[in-house]
Amino acid sequence: MPSSTPRRTVLAAALAAAAGTAAATAAPASAAGVAPAAECLDDCAETEGHAPAPGLVDNRFWSTYTDWRCGTSAGTRAVAGHRPGLVIGIPAGRTDYTDPHTGRVSGWEYATWTSPTHTSTVPATEVIASWNADTPPGTWLQVELSGTYSDGGETPWFVMGRWAAGDGDIRRTSVDGQTDGRASIWTDTFSVDDAASGLRLVSYRLRLTLYRAPGTSLTPTVRRLGAMASDVPDRFTVPASVPGLDHELTVPRYSQNVHVGQYPEYDNGGEAWCSPTSSQMIVEYWGRGPSPEDLAWVNPAFADPQVCHAARFTYDYQYEGCGNWPFNAAYAASYPDMNAVVTRLRSLTDLETLIRAGIPAITSQSFRKDELTGAGYGTSGHLMTVIGFTADGDVIANDPASPSNEAVRRVYKRREWENIWLRTKRYNATGKVVSGTGGVCYLYFPDRPTPAQRKALAVVGIS
Repeated sequence: MPSSTPRRTVLAAALAAAAGTAAATAAPASAAGVAPAAECLDDCAETEGHAPAPGLVDNRFWSTYTDWRCGTSAGTRAVAGHRPGLVIGIPAGRTDYTDPHTGRVSGWEYATWTSPTHTSTVPATEVIASWNADTPPGTWLQVELSGTYSDGGETPWFVMGRWAAGDGDIRRTSVDGQTDGRASIWTDTFSVDDAASGLRLVSYRLRLTLYRAPGTSLTPTVRRLGAMASDVPDRFTVPASVPGLDHELTVPRYSQNVHVGQYPEYDNGGEAWCSPTSSQMIVEYWGRGPSPEDLAWVNPAFADPQVCHAARFTYDYQYEGCGNWPFNAAYAASYPDMNAVVTRLRSLTDLETLIRAGIPAITSQSFRKDELTGAGYGTSGHLMTVIGFTADGDVIANDPASPSNEAVRRVYKRREWENIWLRTKRYNATGKVVSGTGGVCYLYFPDRPTPAQRKALAVVGIS
């Protein structure tokens, strides 16, 4: 990807890299004129439930009963309980949706919820939304973002994703071609087109549209919605952190390469499944996973059918891949009492904080073959699961780009690994300047983390 393009690294398959390699009519145009939910109390203020990581990253997530009673509602209602959520109450209307990937036209009832305006602690060049929801058959949802620029200009509503846990009603999809001439949506990322101009997004709102089959009482239930806003400067190297942890978590090991050629309709097969394979490892670390009934569609001759399952149900039909970051988080959170977010971390010290508390992380990085000793491949974008650190501070990773499950556990040199993960610029094998991910990671954790886990998450800006 040329250096002039936004920092949205293509999540290509590590194996392939080693070898050298319209807005929906269903969405209402505006939620303007709809009154905020009743009894929106003082603790709806942005200071509540907001623990941004200082510096370059700001996280804001809505997940409490109070959160869902704030904002602007048209047909939605908040539900209480041990894990509050947002559901369809009385639909605001009915519309048709033409699925761009099947051509099928279907009618849907819908309701909307728009968050309060969040002023980011970090005027941002990039914003990535993520969400946790249940979408039973006959339901789905859409997430949109609208914001204000540092010069006072306003964005339109950008679609950040159309999503369902299954694939029987709609094909989950990102939406290409969205731009206002100042910023663009690159699959799952809002990105200012010219960061060097100084233009930044200073505040934003998120809008949920919940859909259900007409005449039913079905509803999606959204448990968490939010975004990570960041302004990570262009950098080819990052400062070295000081090792501070000698600890390893016991995380299941799965190789994507075991699945080479399987289900090529999902991004050509397992050679491209680094992201869902990593997601499945951590889902199972937390004791969750698909049932035998869920896996009945998988060829019984295939090993580790749950990896095939994860690939199918993270697949983005527009991106034509399984590497959509929010779709992977939403997949993980589709299991009972799981939370999942997409964020950026600042250093390996942040990862040590999480590992110490028992929370593994999925990280995104890109590198030449000579930049990561022992990997044996180069890649324009690859996901790994960080599970610990050695006594010398080196990174212990479950790397799905391995020939077998037994070979998945790798130890990578700390300095090399930290730099390829956190940088935003790099030189590829031909000497061209291309992009890096700047510390992107997925964090999956239970709805009721331990006090130590809750504290660790707060340290990295997740509440």
